[in-house]
Amino acid sequence: MEKATGTVPSGVAIAFVGSGGAGALTTGNVLLEAACAAGLHGLLTRTLGPQIRGGEAAALLRLASHPVESAADRLDLLIGIDWVNAERFGAELKVGPGTLVIGDPEGTEPPPLVTASGARIMELPLTEMAKAVEGGRPNMIALGLAGRLMGLGLDQLTAAIGKFLSEKGAAAIAASCAGIEIGFSAAAGIEFGARLTLPEASESPRWLLSGNEATGLGALRGGIRFAAAYPITPATEILEWMAPNLTKVGGLLLQAEDELAAVNMIIGASYGGTPSLTATSGPGLSLMIEALGLATSAEVPIVIVDVMRGGPSTGIPTKSEQADLNIAVYGMHGDAPHLVLAPQSVGDCLFTTQWATYLAEALQAPAIVLSDQFMGQARASIERPADIAFVGKRAVAAAGSTPYKRYALAAGGVSPMAIPGTPGCQYTADGLTHTETGTPTSGAQHHLAQLDKRHDKLDGFDYGNHWATVEGSGEFAILTWGSLTGAAREACEQLAAEGIAARVISPRLLLPTRPGQMAKALEGVTRILVVEQTHGAQFHRYLRAHYDFPVRLQALNRPGPLPITAQEICRALKEGQ
Repeated sequence: MEKATGTVPSGVAIAFVGSGGAGALTTGNVLLEAACAAGLHGLLTRTLGPQIRGGEAAALLRLASHPVESAADRLDLLIGIDWVNAERFGAELKVGPGTLVIGDPEGTEPPPLVTASGARIMELPLTEMAKAVEGGRPNMIALGLAGRLMGLGLDQLTAAIGKFLSEKGAAAIAASCAGIEIGFSAAAGIEFGARLTLPEASESPRWLLSGNEATGLGALRGGIRFAAAYPITPATEILEWMAPNLTKVGGLLLQAEDELAAVNMIIGASYGGTPSLTATSGPGLSLMIEALGLATSAEVPIVIVDVMRGGPSTGIPTKSEQADLNIAVYGMHGDAPHLVLAPQSVGDCLFTTQWATYLAEALQAPAIVLSDQFMGQARASIERPADIAFVGKRAVAAAGSTPYKRYALAAGGVSPMAIPGTPGCQYTADGLTHTETGTPTSGAQHHLAQLDKRHDKLDGFDYGNHWATVEGSGEFAILTWGSLTGAAREACEQLAAEGIAARVISPRLLLPTRPGQMAKALEGVTRILVVEQTHGAQFHRYLRAHYDFPVRLQALNRPGPLPITAQEICRALKEGQ
């Protein structure tokens, strides 16, 4: 985040706050839409309470001329459409002496987190200004204010609201445009040092999508044609996006009665030859563990997307955390080799889910994709993702493969899987230990042989360079995963500006582990900072259990809901010197 230093900033951080129905999230979404159309990169995250409907909400938006993947260290602009219950956001609203705060003097006062911050506070009668328009709303005044202050034109803002409200009718659009114009005019006399210079027009427009939508698209590109799931925050948008889009490619989504039914449905569909997926969050994943063991033993490929949230139990459904790592890696009973992957940004949700589908199908194994609320429900303006040729294709047995050995100890560990009804390829698929033909057995040699088969096919596969993001050089290493990858990248950039060289290592493939590749990525490192969003340092303990390190690991870990920022990572790395 850039301060007002007299130079043209490359990024600006803005937040809109309001009570239930005030339209804070709508305002943020429309501003991101306008910025995306103008060629800017952006990231919109939201924070709200656990209410089923309504309640206070805040839209936190970062806009820049370069890719944005992490939370801001401090806000440049905070607009309180109203301040009702805004104190509940606590430290999530990072304000300071460089922040401009605009709020309505009518009603509640700004919370202490604002008044005690040293921020420059300005009062504007947003509610009164909106009354000048029939059907006017204060959040449209706020949209006009913020749009002009950050550097967008009036036509760009009104075009965005027209698109956003296209189904609401001409009257709603006209009222909103009039409110935007009032706010735009009111911003003319306000001094603000973070105005952006818009980029040149691009022939390839930005994509605007959420992490959950990107996950759904990645699943379809990977070949998923059946999904079954039970709605749960914050994963439900994956299902909402996939329901209509699966039908366009000949697929189907079924809403199950619960998570146990959902995972067993996708096991059945995949056993029948259709690549299948379910999406859930921590409580749902807990219910699916026994069925995951069945899919492992029977070597049935499935994909489970876990959009992590604060826990344990119901926890904080609307806030982000990375604390499902342990259950994803270690949750199944017995020795049950499976795949665990983690996307690293909104855009990477597409690639990682597509890759997970490919791996599940190619290796005939369950794959768990660990997204989280921060990425899943964030919306981002990004470059068009590359078209990757990862499409899941399993080895299928041909008719007449007599005698058919479904679990043959084949080279590479992957044995052809018969589609039910294939002549001469009947076999039993269940959770019992079995022979090569699928006959249940309690024999020690068969048990060991099948355990080795399932382990070796995953461990010996060539995952290429996709196993991790490895960027930068230098003696310092920031070792992280998931949605914190963006903050680690930004920290490296800030450190480089101070003359400190650092590298980022962020595994995308968490299971099976890759000790050889990790050792190579750590060559020359003298200090390692492990960054994660958990209370119990799960990632730190996972790393120590599976990898050898040349130096002692330093930890920076904190549970949700407060994101770890680039500035905090820089400070932790320097303080550890």
